[in-house]
Amino acid sequence: MTYIVLIISVLVGVVIVFGFKPSNKTAQLLLAFSGAYLLSITILHLFPEVYSSEISNVGLYILLGLLLQLVLDFFSKGAEHGHIHVRQSMVFPWALFLSLSIHAFMEGIPLAHNHHHEYLLWAIVIHKVPISIILATFFVNSKVSKSKAILFLILFSVMSPFGSLAGENVKFLATYKTEITAIIIGVFLHISTIILFETSKDHKFNLVKFIAILIGMSVALLA
Repeated sequence: MTYIVLIISVLVGVVIVFGFKPSNKTAQLLLAFSGAYLLSITILHLFPEVYSSEISNVGLYILLGLLLQLVLDFFSKGAEHGHIHVRQSMVFPWALFLSLSIHAFMEGIPLAHNHHHEYLLWAIVIHKVPISIILATFFVNSKVSKSKAILFLILFSVMSPFGSLAGENVKFLATYKTEITAIIIGVFLHISTIILFETSKDHKFNLVKFIAILIGMSVALLA
């Protein structure tokens, strides 16, 4: 069931793009909601889990996750938090593909044998929908062929399930599950805080975005 939900979350974003053609503003509001939910689940559930373990230097692994996402951002150009720029001469973006695939694979690993599996699963799902909308919009507006775009989106949709499957069956990943979860916390912190706290245009207060953030946090609190 977990694998199906993760795949559907990407397909939902693709269907929204081709069926409803949402504006960039709508995608950004969905991203703000997902960022707030992701940050809240991380603080409310994942932090207590890793810090209640017997693993020492948990904070070090969280910092490692922050640094890892900085490196991935260099190749993805910030796609994880909504920053994709299309050039008319754009060919298939292999760096973007590899970066997002690594990111999606890693965030699926902690789903295996996790005490807060449902919270983490829905945090990933809610985050993937707006990211999929942004990616699908990117491909629609770029010169990338439709076949390559479809292939990319299909592969992207199965990376998190592959990560969860690996977490269940690869002994190394199961043994160091807590450390990996801490690294993913760092990744989530980086993504969610950039989504939530990056400056609005002309430093203006965005009331609609603020409401979307409040709703995302409220849903996480009520979960």
